Amino acid sequence: MYGPPRRVVARRGRWCALVTATVAASLGVATVTVAPAEAAASTLHAAAAQSGRYFGTAISTSRMSDGTYTSIANREFGMITAENEMKMDATEPSQNQFNFTNGDRVYNWAVQNGKEVRGHTLAWHSQQPSWMQGMSGSTLRNAMINHINGVMSHYKGKIHTWDVVNEAYADSGGGRRSSNLQNTGNDWIEVAFKTARQADPSARLCYNDYNIDLWSWAKTQGVYNMVKDFKSRGVPIDCVGLQSHFNNNSPYNSSYRTTISSFAALGVDVQITELDINSSSAASWYQSVVQDCLSVSRCAGITVWGVRDSDSWLGSSASALLFDSSGNKKTAYNNVLNALNASNVVPYGGTGPTSTTTRTTTTTSTGTTPGSGAGQLVTPAGKCLDVSGTGNGSSARINTCSDSSGQVWEFASDGTLRTLGGSMCLDASNRGTANGTQLIIYACHGEANQRFSLGSNSSIVGEGSGRCVDVPNGSSTDGTNVQLYDCWGGDPQKWTLRSSGNPTTTTTTTSNPPTTTTTTSNPRTTTTTTTTTTTSGGGSCSATYTTNNSWTGGFQGTVEVRATGGWTVTLTMPGGTSISSLWNGRASGTSGTVTVSDVGWNANGGSFGFVANGSGTPTVSC
Repeated sequence: MYGPPRRVVARRGRWCALVTATVAASLGVATVTVAPAEAAASTLHAAAAQSGRYFGTAISTSRMSDGTYTSIANREFGMITAENEMKMDATEPSQNQFNFTNGDRVYNWAVQNGKEVRGHTLAWHSQQPSWMQGMSGSTLRNAMINHINGVMSHYKGKIHTWDVVNEAYADSGGGRRSSNLQNTGNDWIEVAFKTARQADPSARLCYNDYNIDLWSWAKTQGVYNMVKDFKSRGVPIDCVGLQSHFNNNSPYNSSYRTTISSFAALGVDVQITELDINSSSAASWYQSVVQDCLSVSRCAGITVWGVRDSDSWLGSSASALLFDSSGNKKTAYNNVLNALNASNVVPYGGTGPTSTTTRTTTTTSTGTTPGSGAGQLVTPAGKCLDVSGTGNGSSARINTCSDSSGQVWEFASDGTLRTLGGSMCLDASNRGTANGTQLIIYACHGEANQRFSLGSNSSIVGEGSGRCVDVPNGSSTDGTNVQLYDCWGGDPQKWTLRSSGNPTTTTTTTSNPPTTTTTTSNPRTTTTTTTTTTTSGGGSCSATYTTNNSWTGGFQGTVEVRATGGWTVTLTMPGGTSISSLWNGRASGTSGTVTVSDVGWNANGGSFGFVANGSGTPTVSC
């Protein structure tokens, strides 16, 4: 979000509030009939969820002791954005010294109350920490990469969407904003997105900006052309965030729907990220914004920038939000709820993050793979994996085996484990990865927290966590909820797929040479090279090195480690190169032969990354 007053472009538009709106048949748009709010869901997020969308708000730690504030936020909203607590100055106040105290307060409150979290924001010309503001060139570029990795590593697997880059386009002319980040090279946005994808493949990656709401604006067209270019070249971007700060100088008009649908046609989601409306027409404009989102299948959700008018960055007198300063619902709230409860909205039809990195590695695996068909997952005690209900959030549990559809599971081709006729997937609650994370069912979206595979010792392993589906204490009591826990091969983690197509045990060894993939765009952009090498050491340790990004004078690398009970990796740096920053590991030295060991929490495997000066490809051994 952009704090200071904004330069706006005056434009004209009007809206007439309608309970039933009929658009001319010549435009090919159907009649929309709005049902009364009380006829369906009674809160904003519940109403949005009916079409597969979210409705969220921005939260500030400075107001979290206000009971009215948190009560409204908890009741009405399902997606939470930290207003300032995850921005650059808050999370890295001193270089290489990260502080997540307030960011974690917002995150923990959200997930403890069953909500998801948007991350805001990783790279921005504003609200940079003081130590970064005077940087330039490769020093600033490396600092940006290090910041993205540091923050996303802390929240890995936990954030629904990250605003990777915020407000990088100028207010007029359709070109880039002049900033210290822009001065590091025109490819800085591309590098930020590639870094973010590598740091957390499970998070959606968004470009976020204001005054890109109307299709005819030059700024809108500039961002559109950037996204179109990124999609054509495989640069990872999953969504565009329309901040949508409307006022009388920058009013809503009907081309907003065209903007949403045009971005969606590029193959990205659209998220309305910071909605507020400072106008006497707010009630009708709010309704129009929601109806426009609901008319486009890839409009994923809406976030309003604050809870009550008194919480708004614009001040209470702007009356820009859905609740007045006392916490009462306004006419705008009722209009929004009615629009969300309309009878024929277009269901959300977007996707999760898209993968753009292909790796070739050497692996050896022995495990159990399911045969064709579906069946029951049975514990050694003869209990079946079951569900407590049919809706989102229903618990996965063990129960006496029966012919219930909630006990029929199938490993789908996308890696999900499906039940209830394939409509619901086994899901790590709130994208959790820690020991004890509850397993639930949720509408299938195929992200990392819903992907599982049958591993060794008849275990089921979560891709997002590397942990196993576990019955606590090996209980055989009906109704015991299952969880994620460190894989150890005992009976509480053994499952047999009992189906018409019985599982078979296979041992597969594949070996491919290291590969190098180079993508070059034009002479003004850097060349990005992905190089992967894998070496296996004694015992159960293997290490895989990948160069994620490279530029003149530097590169970024990641080492994936598979191990149990701790690891030490030897990283041999090419001559003339040195590590400037490293995360998720303890390093001895910065050049030549560098020894890196685990930091405790990743002792059973994980990854560490680094930024280095110079050029070349390091080698790894484990």
